[in-house]
Amino acid sequence: MATPPPPPFLDSNNPNPLIQASSRLPDDTVFYSIYPDSSLSQDSLQSLHLQILNSVSPFVSSYIWQHQPFTLSISFHPFPHLQGHLRFGDNLNDEWFTVFLFFQISATFPSLSIQVHDSDGEFLLIEAAYHLPRWLNPENSQNRAFIRRGKLHIIPQTALPNPTLSESLKFLIENEEAAVAPDSVQSVIKSRIAGYPEKAKLNTHTVRARVPVTVAQVLKHSPSLISLAVEGFYDRDLDSMKHAAKMEQFLKGGKEEVEIVTVAVKMSRAMYAQLMQQRFQAPKCYPMPPKKGDLEAELGMKIACGFEMMYQEKKKEGEEGKGSGWKTYKESLENSGYFNGMIPGSKEYNRLMEKAEEYYRNSSLFSKRREMLTAPVRQIDEILSLPYSADDFKNEDIPPSDDDSWLYSGEDELNSVLQDRQKEMELYELKHKKKPKEQQDTGASSSSKGEDFDLSELVKTMQGFIHKMSSYEGAEVPVDRDPKEVELDVECFMKDVESVIKYRGDEKLTGDADDDEGSSDMDFDESEDGSDMSDHEDGEDPFMHSYSDVMNDELKDTTLKKSFVHANEQSNKDEGTSNAAEHMDEEFSPVDVDVNLLKNLLDSFSCQQGLPGPTSNLLGLMGVKLPKDEHKGK
Repeated sequence: MATPPPPPFLDSNNPNPLIQASSRLPDDTVFYSIYPDSSLSQDSLQSLHLQILNSVSPFVSSYIWQHQPFTLSISFHPFPHLQGHLRFGDNLNDEWFTVFLFFQISATFPSLSIQVHDSDGEFLLIEAAYHLPRWLNPENSQNRAFIRRGKLHIIPQTALPNPTLSESLKFLIENEEAAVAPDSVQSVIKSRIAGYPEKAKLNTHTVRARVPVTVAQVLKHSPSLISLAVEGFYDRDLDSMKHAAKMEQFLKGGKEEVEIVTVAVKMSRAMYAQLMQQRFQAPKCYPMPPKKGDLEAELGMKIACGFEMMYQEKKKEGEEGKGSGWKTYKESLENSGYFNGMIPGSKEYNRLMEKAEEYYRNSSLFSKRREMLTAPVRQIDEILSLPYSADDFKNEDIPPSDDDSWLYSGEDELNSVLQDRQKEMELYELKHKKKPKEQQDTGASSSSKGEDFDLSELVKTMQGFIHKMSSYEGAEVPVDRDPKEVELDVECFMKDVESVIKYRGDEKLTGDADDDEGSSDMDFDESEDGSDMSDHEDGEDPFMHSYSDVMNDELKDTTLKKSFVHANEQSNKDEGTSNAAEHMDEEFSPVDVDVNLLKNLLDSFSCQQGLPGPTSNLLGLMGVKLPKDEHKGK
């Protein structure tokens, strides 16, 4: 029986409209919108904004985000609501922690509908792909999934075949119970966010590091800036590394003037991995200890260089307006034909570019972007303007670094996740397969103990497969299947076959002319033992016999014949025959086809080690399921 197709949300052939519509959106980013049931005034929306932020404050106040914190902003397009986005990068915990926050918000504020997706599309539906109704796929999923009252809701297709955002929100208000997702879908999503917010705390890693006192001062007053420092270090390029070679901001006065202190740095596990897994040579201007292998000093050096690169790059982008906002604006100009296909670098191209840059610097878009880019720069400048000294950090009791064995022993956790997903796939296949009665009976016998498995049935099934009449459509297995249609020009095919037969017939007539007139394929004297058979028996070409003899001579000294089981091999071992007799038996005893077939199938199945492979796939098509090799590896 053919394997059921994968759920639509896991089918790579189905394009997601959200991905197509948001191709310019940054990768690894989650986008969210919060819609109140009734239209609110600006004052009411601001009040709701503050209430939501206060409700999540206990969960996020001490959390270290990978790239940026959880934020909300007010928007009036297409109607009043709250929206935001959060880049999670390499730290998926940030994304699922955000989902946990939305379920908490929806439970606290029951008159809200929350829509969330990421760069991959409707990732909540993707997560529950094996439990969704079959009609739901990426092409019709837009404006269907919402979080409301602590549950996931899916707008049914029968109610709204192609829902707009306003239609979906109206349906949720008037028919909320009809849109509640099935329990199996709820269970998958709830299990994914289970353990939060405690799980978010477990995702943090505290480590001792020796850093310049300037870096220690910044981390003391704004520990969340560690995310920007790690990002600056991890995403460094040749231009940003030039700033680390000088360390103008965090090593003012040179390495002799700045003291190094020990501090406890709190970061996410993903940040710690990014720092530890990259080799980086300390700049000549940085005061590294003479002793090599000092982990605290090396980690502190990477953090300090990350702060320097981040600070200088954001300062430069803010002054020049060459951040991501300018890149987006420039792309929009190119797509609209502003440059008229002119070659970059030409006189006219540079003139238009200068004009565009001037307009961008004078626009409110640049002002907002510059303010956002320079925010951490201004924050660092304000912190370093406060009075501080190395003595402020010398008398502190610094705890030891957290155990980082998780960095090198994540295989068990990965295997556990893969096993859970495998079980989910198997349950999905069992649910959507309708096995015929004989296949169910075979499966029941195959799932029993190995000693109850009848190997003779396997041989009979394989023989039935080999002797099964097949057509040009392909091989036919004993179980009913729905093979794909094969296009074949039968008339052209028959003409080719006839031409081949005619050609071989002409060769045969030419060969027969050299024989005696009365000779025929059937004119031979067959002795009792068959030893006096003609070389032309069964119409065979003499060349084939010569070729066979030469091949046998070539293979006589090889071990190929030992790879087959002969019919009398076991009986010879039991009776203890002589070496001479054994030698004669090996030459004339036939190969036991059934035993060799069975032996090769079992050997191939054993080599699969429980994974999918050619043997299990072939036997599965015929409704045969071999028992697991329980003694393997013991």
